[in-house]
Amino acid sequence: MNIYLLRHGTTDYNTQHRYQGQRDIPLSTAGRQALCRADFDPDVVFVSPMTRARQTAHILFPDAEQVVVPGLREMDFGTFEGRNYVEMENDPDYRAWVASNCESACPDGERKDDFCDRSCAVFAKLVDDALAAGRRQLVILAHGGTQMSVMERFALPRKEYHDWLGPNAGGYLLETDPETWAKDHTMRCLAKVQYTKDAMAKREAGC
Repeated sequence: MNIYLLRHGTTDYNTQHRYQGQRDIPLSTAGRQALCRADFDPDVVFVSPMTRARQTAHILFPDAEQVVVPGLREMDFGTFEGRNYVEMENDPDYRAWVASNCESACPDGERKDDFCDRSCAVFAKLVDDALAAGRRQLVILAHGGTQMSVMERFALPRKEYHDWLGPNAGGYLLETDPETWAKDHTMRCLAKVQYTKDAMAKREAGC
């Protein structure tokens, strides 16, 4: 089974390097304009409930049914949301969080390990259900944090968490089968993909 694990398009918060987390930030005008229809047409896309994910799915896969999965929400960054690192460089809570390698809980937010466990449990259930139904394709459109959590835990070759951050409107094409998934819950990373007009033009040009 092929699995597409994708990230939403660009928002103003992305451009401004602000922590979005569970703030329901829409795509920016430039982010929407950069997107293009994907080169395949799934019948269903499993999406985060966040507006930016649903807007992206609508443009990439206009004919697909969107199934909202609450557990695919981005990590809750608590009081850090809406701010960027420059604005928080003297914030003692932020400095302590960075000093912990971002492993401690964000004030009024989630701990990274708890977020990863949530994301991976939801992802694994979607894979289990798709394989049980005999599906040949699974498309998930969520967030950068979702990608990093899932890829670090399940993807081959092995890489560290932050090494798996995919581009906006892009991510990874993966492959697994019932035997491999049942044995060790791994997926093979086949390719990095991106569904923006610029990326698709380069692909068509053979760049």
